[in-house]
Amino acid sequence: MPDFDLGLKRDGGLTHVLDKGLGPRAWEDVLETSGDYIDIVKLGWGTAYVTPNLRRKLDVLREKPVVIGGTFFEVVYAKDRLDEYKQWLRDLGLTHVEISDGTVEIPRDRKLELIADFARDFTVLSEVGSKDSLVEYAADQWVQWLQEELDAGAWKVITEAREGGTAGIFDSSGGMRTELIGEIAMAVGPVNVVFEAPTKAAQAWFIKEFGPEVNLGNIPPEEVIPLETLRLGLRGDTLKEVLLGDRAGTSAP
Repeated sequence: MPDFDLGLKRDGGLTHVLDKGLGPRAWEDVLETSGDYIDIVKLGWGTAYVTPNLRRKLDVLREKPVVIGGTFFEVVYAKDRLDEYKQWLRDLGLTHVEISDGTVEIPRDRKLELIADFARDFTVLSEVGSKDSLVEYAADQWVQWLQEELDAGAWKVITEAREGGTAGIFDSSGGMRTELIGEIAMAVGPVNVVFEAPTKAAQAWFIKEFGPEVNLGNIPPEEVIPLETLRLGLRGDTLKEVLLGDRAGTSAP
């Protein structure tokens, strides 16, 4: 920080970071520079399963909530190893779990049962949306499912976008489904949702639309500092909206 104070701060908003296989020493560097701005670390899809030094890595990340990607949960579900998975999470000292059905079909009632069951022992983040870019659910379906999962015991619900922004709340070409996002925010409440936003353009749009406290997910580790500058209006993309209160061109839901 510089030796002068501009009085810039924000009062909330989760930054949910996607790890694709960084090692312990790399994470030490990330935390040294960006740790203050990281709220949750997700070990993407099944990377935790093939990471040989996982416990050492988790020791470095011990001060951050860590969650294993929902795709691995789907593998565990398909293999009928849910009890063993719970015990593995406990053995690793993990307190958060992600539950999704973006690839493996889980009956709706069963997914809600699983959320309620895991919520007895873990903080649940549940994800809605297909990883298939050709599947686009209607807004009323999104709203219903997100609210049902919150009611079942999820702490936060995540809107699928994949790590490249090509599915879920994005279309297959990478365009944002802005009308859908607005309906979700209005019905469910932005505070309850982690919007996956892996690109700078998406991050800037969410901040302009919902403010610096919006919860954003699938942030690459190297983008944590740039995202924080967007949140504080220290980058041209959001300077006018955040620092000067210029909402022209945006439409709050």
